[in-house]
This record gives sequence, structure tokens and C-alpha cells, in this order.
Amino acid sequence: MNTDDLIACPVCDVLHRDRDVPKHRIARCACCGSVLAAPKSGAMTRVTMLSVTALILLVAAAGFPFLELSAQGLSHRASVLDAVLAFSQGPMAILSFATAFLIVLLPAARFCALIYTLAPMALGWRPAKNAVEVYRWAEWIRPWAMAEIFIIGVAVALVKVSGLARVDLGPAFWSFAALLVVTVMTDSAICRMTVWKTLKTRSDS
Repeated sequence: MNTDDLIACPVCDVLHRDRDVPKHRIARCACCGSVLAAPKSGAMTRVTMLSVTALILLVAAAGFPFLELSAQGLSHRASVLDAVLAFSQGPMAILSFATAFLIVLLPAARFCALIYTLAPMALGWRPAKNAVEVYRWAEWIRPWAMAEIFIIGVAVALVKVSGLARVDLGPAFWSFAALLVVTVMTDSAICRMTVWKTLKTRSDS
């Protein structure tokens, strides 16, 4: 049997025969039920536009005020960038830069990689140079892009802080909240098996 005609389940590694799946149908693993392919019409265009939207939201989330704390007549407004720079010296520097890397730089790099990989194919062109390696890298860093984890952690922290001071949420907070929604929409819209097949087919043509 030709190994090119086989695909492995990403969860349990069970091998399946590779078959074309009709649009808006779902192919699942016969063993564990994990989704193997779920092609959708216009998915690459949708993911590309969502990735562009996510980049814009990331810029807004990093630069605009995140929140303002007020207590006993004193107030302080800060953005994510302000927080990173405030702790860039001393023992907290590593944690500060790690936070910026995981919640801003890495998600931005992943969305740029998705745009680089999918935009040419969404337009019907051949894949860009080294698109396979770029998309593989985008998939590898996906678990480490933690912008959505950050907003959940902030929401938990705000519950604690609200008892000590008045908290006013800034534009950056809502940008991060919107980014969470866009990220979920991006991950649910993309069919990774279809992307790999399209990359292989158009690269060989």
C-alpha cells in the first residue's frame, strides 16, 4: 500500500485511507472520533481575513490603555506595553519579557504565518516560498500563543482587585476580549488537512 494514500489521526495515530471529503462534511477517526477533515467553502479566505483582524486587535491591545485603578483619590492608567516596560529591570525582567512574548509577539507571529501561507492560495495562486515550513511552524507554536489565556487570567485577577480599588476597563481590555473571539473563530474555521493537501497539490503543479 502506498503510504501517500494514508493519513494518521493526530490524536491516536490510527491510519486511515485518504479520501476527498465533500465541502461542509466531517471525516472523523474510526477509533477515537477526532476530526480528521472538515473542509468548508471559502475557509482560507475567511481565516486570512480573521488573521488580519487579529493582528489589528493585537496592536490595539498592546498600545491602548488596558485598565485604570482608582483608590483614595489616586488613579493610575496602564497599557500592556507600560506593564512590560515597568518591570523590564531587575529580577522581574525575565517574567516581563516572557509575558510580552507569549501574549503579543508569538500570537502576532502566528497570525502573520497564517496570512503568509493562506493568502496566496485563497487568491488561487501558487503557495508562497517555504509556505510548508511556515505553516508547520505556525501549527507548532499554536499552543504557546497565549493571548486568550492572558485575558482569562486578567478576568480572575480583576475579581480580586475590585475589592481594593475601583477598576475601569480600557480599550485594550476589550481588544483582548475581541481577540479571544477572533482566535476561536480562526481555529474553528481552518481545516488543517485541507491546507496540507492544497499546499502539496499546488506546490507540485
